[in-house]
Amino acid sequence: MRYTGINHLAMATGDMDATIRYWRDLLGLRLVAGLGHPGYRHYFFELTGRDMIAFFEWPGVTPGPDKDHGAPVKGPFTFDHISLGLEREDDLWTLRDRLDAAGFWVSEVVDHGFIHSLYSFDPNNIPVEFSVPVAGVDLSARPVMADTEPTACAKEGPEPVPGVWPAPARATAPQDRRVYPGEGLLLVGKKPEQGPDGEPRHV
Repeated sequence: MRYTGINHLAMATGDMDATIRYWRDLLGLRLVAGLGHPGYRHYFFELTGRDMIAFFEWPGVTPGPDKDHGAPVKGPFTFDHISLGLEREDDLWTLRDRLDAAGFWVSEVVDHGFIHSLYSFDPNNIPVEFSVPVAGVDLSARPVMADTEPTACAKEGPEPVPGVWPAPARATAPQDRRVYPGEGLLLVGKKPEQGPDGEPRHV
């Protein structure tokens, strides 16, 4: 199995227009798809040819609480921040000037050794980092574990360890593979309803 990146990372907003103004008009991400009906929207912004940021708009959603990138918390918690990769160091400084001019809080540029980063928040109070790789540092080619007390699993190294999880009893046979219709079919001119017998499509 090979992963190709993040197809999309889905977040939530109570104000899609403010979100569009930030992600499309300020950051420059194209708005490539939109689904919705009264009380619900799902919009997608293009990062690369393969990667997207998506937002649900639900009534009653309010911006998240103030929380700095990487600041420890306690209790239920699932998401800290997103880091968007930029191609050139100049892009980082251009973006810093643009965020500052638009009135968004923006940090100084921070050197993390393998990346240079800038930190800010979108209108939903989502912590956003922007990162540029440092030339000559390739963690993919040369992984590094700098934790002074790594966990037991981390000590096993960077490669996936076989045999940790049970193998599937059997592979799903081609004749048993079914794809259920979803709302996104509207984006390609198809209706998401199931067939008259209620059965999904086969692939």
